[in-house]
Amino acid sequence: MPRFADHLYAPGPDNPFPGIKVLERRLGREIPHRLGSNEGLDMPHAALRQRFGDAMVEHIYCYGDAEALGIRQRLADQQGIPLEALLVDAGADSLLALALRATATPGVTAVASAGTYPTFGYFARAQGCRLVEIDYDEGPHRLAPDLDALAAAAHAENARLVYLANPDNPSGHLHDDDAILGLRDALPKDCWLLLDEAYHDFRPDADSAFSAEVLPGVIRCRTLSKAHGLAGLRVGYAIATPDTLAMLMKVRIHYAVSTLSQAAAEVVLDHPEETHAHIDAVIRRRERLTDHFRGLGADVLPSATNFIGVRLPTAELAGRVHGELLDAGRLIARPAHPGLGHVLRITAVEDALVPGRLAALERVLETS
Repeated sequence: MPRFADHLYAPGPDNPFPGIKVLERRLGREIPHRLGSNEGLDMPHAALRQRFGDAMVEHIYCYGDAEALGIRQRLADQQGIPLEALLVDAGADSLLALALRATATPGVTAVASAGTYPTFGYFARAQGCRLVEIDYDEGPHRLAPDLDALAAAAHAENARLVYLANPDNPSGHLHDDDAILGLRDALPKDCWLLLDEAYHDFRPDADSAFSAEVLPGVIRCRTLSKAHGLAGLRVGYAIATPDTLAMLMKVRIHYAVSTLSQAAAEVVLDHPEETHAHIDAVIRRRERLTDHFRGLGADVLPSATNFIGVRLPTAELAGRVHGELLDAGRLIARPAHPGLGHVLRITAVEDALVPGRLAALERVLETS
């Protein structure tokens, strides 16, 4: 079994403020009079009511449910994930930081692909970890995290944790379930697999039984920012064994997800048909973008996300195109890591399909 940070094995620390919703559930009854929380319960909020309306304001007086039970119940019902295996926090980024706080102490080694989602490396270094980066497996029609090399590095470097985005950001590559299980089994017994599944909803098998599995030694992180359109409200969830989540709760900010964010997430989760329609529309746009740029001769990488990756011959050319588009007020993504500087990532929104919107890239492809 992988180890947590050493100091967490002692009793505590315990959350000093579980919140009134948690207390009500423990007591089995409602507490109608909030006289001790020191919240702004009597704030009139006239300006906010005028700007946003009464319905929104009613969700902002009180601290949120520290256990986000309403969100967890909906996720459990819809995805078949055990309720006790779910933890909600302020987006997938917050969950990545939380996983590092619970498992890593300064000086331990973390392993990741060189150029993958950079926030993980940012958090790992801030935690004082030694970050070992492994080159991508690159070839025709392929730019993928190298699972064999990640596992080998975990053994060679005595790693405490291996990070993998699946589907990957920025390449869009999807490793199948057997590959993920193979990676987990290939890691050292005391090494965690931190699985970033922020783009999970866009993979073709998102509703498979494997997607709901609770994997020992693995922390799976997902978000409502992409398919559910709640990026500005910061809501994400982790899937892990209950004993793992108990350790994460020791180092978690208990009111990280606001009352308003929770209420909005519950509404969106109560209307899954809208989310499914959005996912279908994104996939159609992704395929249209892929067909368009491949028609111009571009090397468009296979993607199981809400974006496409266009691989150019050199990082210098990609940098020039990126700069020209930015000067024209069109922001696409280009990885900062030199190993992936030749890749441009384009989100599959309708605006990207407007004729001429990405003219600087199209000109390069037409003349190459």
